[in-house]
Amino acid sequence: MSADTRSHHSPGPVTRRRPVQQRSQERYGRILDACAGLLDEVGATALTTKEVAQRAQVPIGTLYQFFAGKEDLLAALATRNLDHYLQRLDDRLAGAAPVGAATFTDLAVEEFVAMKRAVPGFGQVDFGLAGTTAPSGVRDEQHLLDAGVDNNTAVALRLQALGGGLFSAGDPAATTLTLRVALEAADAVLKLAFRGDPEGDPALIAECKRLVRGYLTQQPSTR
Repeated sequence: MSADTRSHHSPGPVTRRRPVQQRSQERYGRILDACAGLLDEVGATALTTKEVAQRAQVPIGTLYQFFAGKEDLLAALATRNLDHYLQRLDDRLAGAAPVGAATFTDLAVEEFVAMKRAVPGFGQVDFGLAGTTAPSGVRDEQHLLDAGVDNNTAVALRLQALGGGLFSAGDPAATTLTLRVALEAADAVLKLAFRGDPEGDPALIAECKRLVRGYLTQQPSTR
């Protein structure tokens, strides 16, 4: 399975200027790192671009060279998180070959949980905003990854590409819908798992795997 899973339908956020030179790439990454760290401290609602620039030790003007504002900044972080997640999942899948739909599902949940426990800011912004309400400065929290489709559809398209033939069906749109439903279900159960336990309730994580595995393996394309 290839780690190059970027969908043609999921271009990611539009930043003011893409970093090309090494120095610019380093600043860009430092800004996103600062954003992630501050999210753990103050949350998405209280986050400001001024504080991010101060934490990253860059002038506020430099931040605005790359990001149009807070929404653009959070969108870039969500996109980076998704890219890292898919690369890490691809590495797990390569070590578990051969892989069926059930194994793919279990590893996908396990990798999400691992990032939830260890990646700065992931509890606030994973592949979208983890909260139920959009903070100030964010107009369209459902389209952080792609202006054309909602966040879970964008993730479904990337997982569909990563899974290849595991989730193929006669109608690709039907496959995307199936994966989107699975993601919505997993998201709800995992939010519950982490609501009262910062490490995630093991019983609820296991139930999440069972729920999604059962749903996906019952689909005609994955039996």
